[in-house]
Amino acid sequence: MRVLVVEDEEGLVSALRAGLAREGYAVDAAGTAGEATEKLACTAYDLMILDIMLPDRDGLSLCRAVRLGEIGLMPGTDLRILMLTARTGLADRVRGLDLGADDYLTKPFALAELLARVRALLRRGVAGGSAVLRVGGLVLDSARHVAARDGRELSLTLKEFGVLHYLMSRPGYVISAEELLEHVWDENADPLTQTVRVTVGTLRRKLTVDGEQPVIETVIGRGYRLRDNA
Repeated sequence: MRVLVVEDEEGLVSALRAGLAREGYAVDAAGTAGEATEKLACTAYDLMILDIMLPDRDGLSLCRAVRLGEIGLMPGTDLRILMLTARTGLADRVRGLDLGADDYLTKPFALAELLARVRALLRRGVAGGSAVLRVGGLVLDSARHVAARDGRELSLTLKEFGVLHYLMSRPGYVISAEELLEHVWDENADPLTQTVRVTVGTLRRKLTVDGEQPVIETVIGRGYRLRDNA
């Protein structure tokens, strides 16, 4: 999943980037509301972690502008917003939620709590709304970061886990290589490389051993599909 961190405190940005990356998220960062607006216009982020106190614009007004459509988002974007702030008052939390934030976390916070809130927000809209995805014999636990097929635990890289998570959240749908690149890799990924094809290929091999039925299909000219009866 692709996350945009909008925060001007460099130390916090580094900590968030490292913590989220360890969990397999693709992370981009913006230090101002203006930079965030530019990134939102060209990337379909799944989640924005938004600080209220920004140097050029209040984060609350940025959140409101996004929800009112005053800031253009990539078509098809389903953006969740997690507000970060040092303001602890009830009125501030209520205002943030009323302006369109999906969740609100006050500073200082524990990284473990932030990661749990991120997982909860990204589960919204996924069938069952659970940290555990099940498609046929495939099981993926995003909280424990483990995946298995028919009881056989899979040894996956972070990107392979991210690709499998994205496909399992959309079983039966054809997902293009461009969409996978958009949601699983960060802005430093080279779109001209074969990184998606290579990652899907190694994931497919790890999912299919000892004569097991392949579960990831290549739809020529369109992308990849996880069979919903995997």
